[in-house]
Amino acid sequence: MRILIHGINFHPEPTGIGKYSGEMAAHLAELGHEVRVLAAPPYYPDWRVSDGWRNAYARARWRGVEVWRAPLWVPAQPSGLKRVLHLLSFSLAALPSLAAQLAWRPDVVLVVAPALACAPWAWLTARLSGAPCWLHVQDFEVDAAFQLGLLKSRGLRRRLVNAVEHWLLRRFDRVSTISWRMLERTEEKGVPQERLVYFPNWVDDAALLPLQGPGSYRAELGIAPDAVVALFSGSMGGKQGLELLPEVAQLLAHRRDIVFLICGDGVMKPRIEELCAGLDNVRLLPLQPARRLSELLQTANLHMLPQNPGAADLVMPSKLSGMLASGRPVVTTSEPGTELARVVGQCGVVVPPGDAQAFAQAVTRLADDAAWRSRLGAAARQYAEQHLARTVVLGRLDQCLKACVARSNAGVELPREPTQTNARSG
Repeated sequence: MRILIHGINFHPEPTGIGKYSGEMAAHLAELGHEVRVLAAPPYYPDWRVSDGWRNAYARARWRGVEVWRAPLWVPAQPSGLKRVLHLLSFSLAALPSLAAQLAWRPDVVLVVAPALACAPWAWLTARLSGAPCWLHVQDFEVDAAFQLGLLKSRGLRRRLVNAVEHWLLRRFDRVSTISWRMLERTEEKGVPQERLVYFPNWVDDAALLPLQGPGSYRAELGIAPDAVVALFSGSMGGKQGLELLPEVAQLLAHRRDIVFLICGDGVMKPRIEELCAGLDNVRLLPLQPARRLSELLQTANLHMLPQNPGAADLVMPSKLSGMLASGRPVVTTSEPGTELARVVGQCGVVVPPGDAQAFAQAVTRLADDAAWRSRLGAAARQYAEQHLARTVVLGRLDQCLKACVARSNAGVELPREPTQTNARSG
């Protein structure tokens, strides 16, 4: 098949949507498909075009994928309006490159949202090519923008924007999302159930293998071999409630046996560095290279995953998949009934959003009970092996794409949603 993937983020962005879009494209090319990608130059999570890249039109081949780049405007301090203009700038700049794909005549066009602003033009390209169009929703960007206050939530404006979004979603032959709750929300937006596909973020199969030996991070950072490491690793965005972590570290400053390791880059990093100043139980690291990610994740005894309550079930944090694969328990903030709470409830501890005391108590309980940590960690790895292994997830995607191109209304039967199993507390 000739597969055209259109989205703003792509390899070599190390985290989030760019990472997954890059791995997806490379895997499809390895299966023998002709794959083209139309994306922006890498800029995330630093919100600046990466060193060594020009913010210009360009073409190159990477791992069998033909990658077309289109320029965009990248705000140094992204806000609500600036984010909208940022997404629109790429959507408009990509139009000439998108039009050039008509001569190639793709068999299927796959749009990765955000940016939803790209969707109308990609849909038109698919229709003019006689190809089906597939929308993959990594974030409900419209809902998140309103609920997080990035856009003003006035009645008429919100109804108008939602109406446009719902109309657009119903135009696509397939719509996929990364969680079951997001899938339900997509159906509530008017997409027929037969067009929906569950397509979660994945982990490399190699990341599911236990680390051989203790690793080198503890020695490099001066962390005692018997210390309990509570780790956060990933992009530092505004929707994650990361200000909670320094507060938790302050509450547990008397526990010399617990070390907080906060690793990542993004718009929130300066604020986190400011809040952590003077805390001897915190180690700060920049985002680590992909080749060391598995080692870093398995250095932890437990993972920390704070989330802004306004984004609950609008986004499913991509970093969760790596946390589960590492075979370590997770402490997260989430309201009851969300998918994040359902998943982590099987292999970690869920506390109310913004509650630093409850978060600190969960970290303390896990630190003091190695047997409980071990049971929850085993449950985390089992969940990742059964539901998130890359060969499993991307193998299903290949089948679904073929069914979509074959115009099969039935598509490929969705897997059954995993049932919740309650892990016993310590």
